[in-house]
Amino acid sequence: MVREDRKAWKAKYFAKIDKMLDEFPRCFLVTVDNVGSKQMQQIRIALRGKGEVLMGKNTMMRKALKAKSQKIPGLEKILPYLVGNIGFIFTKEDLTEVRDLVLSNKKNAPAKAGSIAPLDVFIPAGNTGMGPEKTSFFQALSIQTKITKGTIEILSDIHLIKKDVKVGASEAALLAMLNIQPFYYGLVIKQVYDNGSIFSPDILDISDDDIMKKFYSGVANVAAVSLAIGYPTAVSVPHSISNGFKNVAAVCLEADISIPQIAKIKEYLADPSKFAVAAAPVAAPAAAAPAAAKKEEVKKEESEPSDDDMGFGLFD
Repeated sequence: MVREDRKAWKAKYFAKIDKMLDEFPRCFLVTVDNVGSKQMQQIRIALRGKGEVLMGKNTMMRKALKAKSQKIPGLEKILPYLVGNIGFIFTKEDLTEVRDLVLSNKKNAPAKAGSIAPLDVFIPAGNTGMGPEKTSFFQALSIQTKITKGTIEILSDIHLIKKDVKVGASEAALLAMLNIQPFYYGLVIKQVYDNGSIFSPDILDISDDDIMKKFYSGVANVAAVSLAIGYPTAVSVPHSISNGFKNVAAVCLEADISIPQIAKIKEYLADPSKFAVAAAPVAAPAAAAPAAAKKEEVKKEESEPSDDDMGFGLFD
């Protein structure tokens, strides 16, 4: 099979990325460090029908994006993130669903000396199954051990490797001897592009409820500030009216002035027993539940035969 020349290959690649930028309004920028070709193939298969994976040289991707940004505003925001071993996952589907699908495809791998740890690595306390001849190896790593039934036992949990720190040769060798593969590698989402906007993937975890809570919290803060400085706003006016009515009600009660709005208040103050009557319907359902349960239990005991006669009469 004759391989096409470099010029034709570049033209084909530019046409492909140009088509995807026209077809897909959103994409993920992902890093593919420590991802093998077989795992990459499995990811492509998992995304079939939901997204398209596109890799390439950063210089070519920058050139294509710069040319396309004249027609699609906002694409130039991607350029600063085209650093390292990075690629695209184009999609039209729900971003959260595709994100979960991408992150779920991971493969465990051993710790290699010189690599950067993507997470903290702990060794649990317990029996290692190794012979006493390996004791000096643990001592070199300042790991406290003891010999139990002819094997080495680690006395307490050990924080062996810290996140974002280079893995040492001794740590990698120890994990290999313990048959521990602590790392999981897959595509890592760095940024999300959606119709001219680019943002962190953490934004996808924000729900509508979270947005509403933040909004209500902001409204409450605006209302509090408005009331404190005496500056009326749309959110503080209801509170101002309520506070004003409380003042009017207090003056009317003190001066014995009757207005329809405080008739109920005066009625309660004149006969405090009505407070108990008003609160009774609320407390009644709560009190009725245990009583009903007890009544049902007594009824059940009466209907069941006694254990003494096993359901038979004396002369049956």
